[in-house]
Amino acid sequence: MKKLFEGLFILWIVFFVSVPAPAQKTPLTVAESSNFTATSRYADVISFIEALQRQSNLFHVETLCTSAEGRKVPLLIVGNPVPNSPRDLKYDDRMVVYIQANIHAGEVEGKEAVLMLLRDILQQENPPYLDKLVLLLEPIFNADGNEKISPGNRRNQDGPKAGVGIRYNGQNFDLNRDGMKLESIEVRALVKNVLLKWDPVLLVDCHTTDGSYHEEPLTFSAVLNPNGSQAVLRYMWDNMMPAIQKRFKEKFHTLSIPYGNWRDRSNPEKGWQTFGHQPRYLTNYVGVRNRMAILIENYAHADFKTRVYGNYNYLRSILDYFYENRDEIARLIKQTDQGTIHRGMNPTAQDSFAVEVDLQPQKEKVTILGWKTKIEKKEGRQPRFIRTDEKKTYVVPYYTHFVPKKQVRFPYGYLIPVYAPDITQKLLQHGITVEKLTEPVKIEVEAFKLDEMKGSLRLFQGHRMNSVKGKYVMQKKEFPAGALFVSTAQPLANLVASLLEPESDDGLLVWNFFDRYLAAEWRRTPQTYPVYKLYTPVNLVKKVVN
Repeated sequence: MKKLFEGLFILWIVFFVSVPAPAQKTPLTVAESSNFTATSRYADVISFIEALQRQSNLFHVETLCTSAEGRKVPLLIVGNPVPNSPRDLKYDDRMVVYIQANIHAGEVEGKEAVLMLLRDILQQENPPYLDKLVLLLEPIFNADGNEKISPGNRRNQDGPKAGVGIRYNGQNFDLNRDGMKLESIEVRALVKNVLLKWDPVLLVDCHTTDGSYHEEPLTFSAVLNPNGSQAVLRYMWDNMMPAIQKRFKEKFHTLSIPYGNWRDRSNPEKGWQTFGHQPRYLTNYVGVRNRMAILIENYAHADFKTRVYGNYNYLRSILDYFYENRDEIARLIKQTDQGTIHRGMNPTAQDSFAVEVDLQPQKEKVTILGWKTKIEKKEGRQPRFIRTDEKKTYVVPYYTHFVPKKQVRFPYGYLIPVYAPDITQKLLQHGITVEKLTEPVKIEVEAFKLDEMKGSLRLFQGHRMNSVKGKYVMQKKEFPAGALFVSTAQPLANLVASLLEPESDDGLLVWNFFDRYLAAEWRRTPQTYPVYKLYTPVNLVKKVVN
């Protein structure tokens, strides 16, 4: 018996030694390998991608752009099989989803989460999602800002201890304010090499908030601008976002709330309020292009590890939803594009564009697991709101519904009679179809005559933002050969109006592109905005501008 036990013991030892330990996922991100005390630098990101390339043939790397400081920004195309170009998807019903991180390089959770997501998808025996989705991943959108890592940046957030990058890019731009003017290298490349080239149905933008105190480690938003497709807007808020939030809670056991801050920090009961509706913000910009967008705002006061895994699991929740609802979403987007084109072919007096909006609460109140705060006042300083240890659950109105307050009639097209190659180039950068008259024509149009134009006293993104007042008048006007015509019978018609309407709150007039034609430099009489609205379909002799 003793020999039997000795033999069994030896066999047990041999078995124990011979059974390999569970394989550790490799490569590891810098966040993982540092036990979440540091974040990846540009070289770390490139090395991580190259290590995965040695493991998998289900993705390839393109260059989104070369940054101002000379860094090649990688764009990862992931699929099974991986498409070499959008042409490969012509007879393929896979849906394209684009995820970007590090647009503000002090907000690094998305960068780590996107790299982890890529690895974990590729290393599964049957990689999930890729039979129905093609993933475009941009882990380090602001590569230049990322290299300015310092423990002194964003000191109010909980880690990583080794520091994070800075908000602005190598040109000193906030990339999440460049959706309309397209002045940064990175955002121009995003439009050209992602939105126009691949036409993703969804953009996910990963950020980190530094706002009001609450327990939930992640906040989110969908498109806010009311001038995009109402059908797409309502689908996102009524169907998509609640379903993703529910999955995030049930599958990953993590709480989330819609993004916002207290309307009045001294009295939270007044409600929770979202950010601006303007399409300068990239999620809203994608919305006026009739596509879907999700903003992820990780909670700065949660620890770094919690933020990274929260971002990671929320991305999984998003992909789960789009995988399961691909057909429904594809039909909605197709119908939206067709409806937009059809409206532009013969718009009615009821078709409108909002130039002023009012912020109203959604029907459902939002529940926020918060804390009570106290106010600390010091002479010569702004009051500070300090979190106490006393928790409090707030059930308050959520102000996130922007509704039209003032609307103007939606036109058949816009005519620009001045020689303006910079305007032409800007429209073409957005992917808008622009045509040029090859014969003169005299037609009835609507003009906007300025009574007042003021530039802001303070610079914003290098611009003194314009505000205008004026009146609309109908007139007969002759347009010469060479004048530009921009039809609204195209899928990007809502973006066309957002850029060219004189009272658009984020259009080219606001961003100074028309200043030389409107400044009171050559005459004292009121100026006329050099973009005219044509309401009635007219046969024009014209050709497309390449």
